[in-house]
Amino acid sequence: MKILVVGSGGREHALVWKIGQSPKVTQIFCAPGNAGIDRVAECINIESTDIKGLCDFAREQEIDLTVVGPEASLVAGIVDTFEENGLRIFGPTSKAAELEGSKVFSKQFLKKYKIPTATFKVFKDRKKAKKYIESVGAPVVVKADGLAAGKGVIVASTVKEAKQAVDLIMADKAFGEAGNKIIIEACLQGEEASFIAFTDGKNVLPLPTSQDHKAVHENDEGLNTGGMGAYSPAPVVTDEVAEYVMKKVMLPAVEGMKKEGRPYKGMLYAGLMIDGNDVNVLEFNCRFGDPEAQTLLMRLKSDIVDLFEASIDGTLDKVGMKIDPRPTVCVVMASGGYPGSYDSGKVIAGLTKASAINGVEVFHAGTARKGGRVVTSGGRVLGVTAVGTTLNSAINKVYKAVNEINWTQCFYRKDIGTKALKRTTENKKDTPLVGILMGSGSDFSVMRAASDFLKSQGIPCEMTVASAHRTPAKAAEYAMTAKDRGLKVIIAGAGMAAHLAGVVAAHTDVPVIGVPLDASPLGGMDSLLSTVQMPPGVPVATMGIGKAGAKNAGVFAMKILALTDPKLADKLVTFREDMVAEVEAKAQDVKV
Repeated sequence: MKILVVGSGGREHALVWKIGQSPKVTQIFCAPGNAGIDRVAECINIESTDIKGLCDFAREQEIDLTVVGPEASLVAGIVDTFEENGLRIFGPTSKAAELEGSKVFSKQFLKKYKIPTATFKVFKDRKKAKKYIESVGAPVVVKADGLAAGKGVIVASTVKEAKQAVDLIMADKAFGEAGNKIIIEACLQGEEASFIAFTDGKNVLPLPTSQDHKAVHENDEGLNTGGMGAYSPAPVVTDEVAEYVMKKVMLPAVEGMKKEGRPYKGMLYAGLMIDGNDVNVLEFNCRFGDPEAQTLLMRLKSDIVDLFEASIDGTLDKVGMKIDPRPTVCVVMASGGYPGSYDSGKVIAGLTKASAINGVEVFHAGTARKGGRVVTSGGRVLGVTAVGTTLNSAINKVYKAVNEINWTQCFYRKDIGTKALKRTTENKKDTPLVGILMGSGSDFSVMRAASDFLKSQGIPCEMTVASAHRTPAKAAEYAMTAKDRGLKVIIAGAGMAAHLAGVVAAHTDVPVIGVPLDASPLGGMDSLLSTVQMPPGVPVATMGIGKAGAKNAGVFAMKILALTDPKLADKLVTFREDMVAEVEAKAQDVKV
């Protein structure tokens, strides 16, 4: 396949990088591209909003699929033009893209379809807007109606700041025609997150959660930008919140757009504000986020071309999505002065050293080539992105790479990922420390003895079914991802051939405890021998057969954890004392 990617930013570099991993792809073009993209694709000197030029190029080159990055191209109608010319293209039509192209349309759409969002009012007149601000007070949020490269939103903490924002947008035309109308809305409290999904107009297939950092400075201070960094996953989006967002935001939005006569296909991005269980939509975007795309595409293991084609063909329900469980972090390096005025043409040093770090990708945004050297050509210049076994390792790795890169007056935020790190630490007590695997659902009544004991001691655990023979890939994946998910011990119970514990032990460095189960006429002796007879170098701590063995597995897991947890060590002492007391009490009942 010949693929055309439209755009020139970090998002487009990440898209080209991921598309290039598809075995279906033979050639990639990017228009107009940048100094990083030109290493992995053929860059074409056509601007992303030159719809006719792009369409003519796609026809001449017989492009099989076009993927659009920037919202401006989508709002300008690139999908409409390509489809009219019989060209396959991924993204929403101009009418559907109005969900991002007009904040007024978006807010009214949210209200109409009862999708949770902040209260708001629309204004065309500056004086009326200022009078409204006086009546509601501050803080408030002032938004330009049209596209403003992510910078048309101003959070005003005082009435004076809010009025200044109105003048900046409507009188000074800081964002051009985008400021002909404005929205003034309630200022929501909480933590922001991004929920981005593929949709084919019926089905919604979400990517992992992520979190952008809009403010230019640390601690979310300063002016809004296009995004100064991101990480994935976003711990603030719990499983319960994700389920709520799918049911109350994403699916109603897709269904609502269909009812409006604007069927929506492509990427649907909901910017969320989350305060506990209170979830509101801040905005909709009609494309991948930037820099969220960089973190998400590094975690995506599926062939992205399959996802693009399924979205176009209305068959998303027929494809799955494989995700790397490891977290990713992206730090944006920007030109001094951004998001205001800045100088271009600064020579960038250290790119080779940064790119050589294992698990790091340096995605280019505002870069160009001049005299054989890479120079700055935009506000946001690079999106340095890293994957790590833990969030902390990803953060350390990304900043190690960032520190290798330099140019005159470059800057970046130094706190990307700290919110997630803090929240992860706070939630650590709820993270399962012991994983309990069963070869069959019928083993639950026996293996429950392990979970019951662990829960009685306040040790969080999880249980699932994975067969060494029927679902070997699942068993192996569970083992390989155990450490990254925080598991310290795995208990595996199976009967008959009983290879489960051995398969798990072969795929992880986490200690594995085997529980042989009675599932044949041999009374469990077959599974006992299968579990205990492991080759040198792949040990399994084998317990007794059945419920007693399952409970002992729980006790042994607790002993392993107690080596580094003084509180659990104290509980072990109490447990032993309770056993002694129980035996002595029974002894008193024995009469000779």
